[in-house]
Amino acid sequence: MNSELTTAVRRIVVLGGGSAGWLTAATLAAELGGDAPDALQITLIESPDVPSIGVGEGTWPTMRATLHRIGLSEVDLIRECDAAFKQGSCFDGWLHGGAGDRYYHPFTLPHGHGEVDLAGAWLEARGEQVFADSVSAQPQVCDARLAPKQTTTPDFGGVLNYGYHFDAVKLGHLLRRHATTVLGVRHVVDHFTAVRSHENGDIAALATRTHGDLQGDLFIDCSGLASLLLGQHYGVGLRSEKGVLFNDRALAVQVPHADARAPLASATVSTAHAEGWTWDIGLPDRRGIGLVYSSSHTGDAAAERALLAYLQRSGLAQADVSPRRLSFSPGYREHFWHRNCVAVGLSAGFIEPLEASALALVELSAAMIRDEMPANRADMDLVAKRFNEGFAYRWSRIIDFLKLHYVLSRRDDADYWREHRSAATQPESLRELLQLWAHRAPSRNDFYRNEEVFPSASYQYVLYGMQFKPALRALRAGQRAAAEAGLKDVTTITRRLLGGLPRHRDLIQHIRDHGMPPAA
Repeated sequence: MNSELTTAVRRIVVLGGGSAGWLTAATLAAELGGDAPDALQITLIESPDVPSIGVGEGTWPTMRATLHRIGLSEVDLIRECDAAFKQGSCFDGWLHGGAGDRYYHPFTLPHGHGEVDLAGAWLEARGEQVFADSVSAQPQVCDARLAPKQTTTPDFGGVLNYGYHFDAVKLGHLLRRHATTVLGVRHVVDHFTAVRSHENGDIAALATRTHGDLQGDLFIDCSGLASLLLGQHYGVGLRSEKGVLFNDRALAVQVPHADARAPLASATVSTAHAEGWTWDIGLPDRRGIGLVYSSSHTGDAAAERALLAYLQRSGLAQADVSPRRLSFSPGYREHFWHRNCVAVGLSAGFIEPLEASALALVELSAAMIRDEMPANRADMDLVAKRFNEGFAYRWSRIIDFLKLHYVLSRRDDADYWREHRSAATQPESLRELLQLWAHRAPSRNDFYRNEEVFPSASYQYVLYGMQFKPALRALRAGQRAAAEAGLKDVTTITRRLLGGLPRHRDLIQHIRDHGMPPAA
């Protein structure tokens, strides 16, 4: 066998910093780095001139385990990244835009999910009441601006499931410091200038302006939307999803709270309107607000007017606003691992900010690279095949889930919404699921992979939050009794949590001042 194929993979070079680059480097270094003879040597190259996009400010609950596993504390995250707890997403105006058009997609699963059919019982007995409120305490906890844990709950522990809101630029800085000072990642601040290749087409080294050629065995492309290695060097194309999910522009601002002492939200608020939709993320010391839209349906000037109108309705009319303009092509790479190069983060693709899947994909990508790290170049092609198959599946499921929000809308105030409902813009896989769900609830049988980005419960929250009315089979007596008992349990749990959880802002201040008990 060729000696190049049997050479051990030891040198990992990450191109690009930001949340994606530093999270990937830290994930690998925490378990595969160190001083052992077979430890990985991890180098991250970061340009001194390319700023982080800095608008990915929400995570999924998976981030708790990721941070714990790389050795960061939740206290440090909250103190250094202006972080708060995220308990899910709140959707305003997505169904019809009228009074009462509001629902939650909380992070806590429906009570007894997978064992008790609360969806069937809800439709039979409480079909006119809000689904998420009936099956989970979390929406009412969010409405009351309460935290998902108590002051005595340990680091990363929770009474309810949660992720985070944070300042993305500050998170990158925290990850960088931790990776370099604790985990031994080599940080090279320099301009990447060229790719040096082996005769077989593999990348041999990345040339830099002042540090020369940085050699490696595996190269991880975290260079953002530019995709300098996978996209530009190897020419791996982007599979466009513009015909399914139309958004390709965003305006983003960071503004102060209208009242710095006001209760702090713990859900991302996504508000639909004729021009697209607006995200609103509350951090302890400011708000991050942005408008997402399609350049095929809305002009830049109209989008900016819509963003300013939202700020005025939010009591921020006097804010000094200079929106940051972002452009992207919704889609993902035809494959993600090519030869000895793998793309992670925006270099692999981006669809849109709805439901905050971007950082979850970074976590999943970094974890699979860590867990499947090829022993040598011969094994790398096998790992790449598995990686490409797994992430092609994940991207397609994310697209189905995001499209679901638009397909179920009844808004009729713009072509943007009407065209989103057109069958011609819907993936066949989603149409098939909707046909099945007309007669049964989404279940684990619909999503069979490990670590699904959006489990069946997420689909239930969106379907029934958007008043999708299936014709489910009648529950049998035993099923009905168990489900009705579960619905009563939710009422009891909700009452207890509303009386026992601290206010979100108060808990954040307590953690800043006093910390938290260490994780178990």
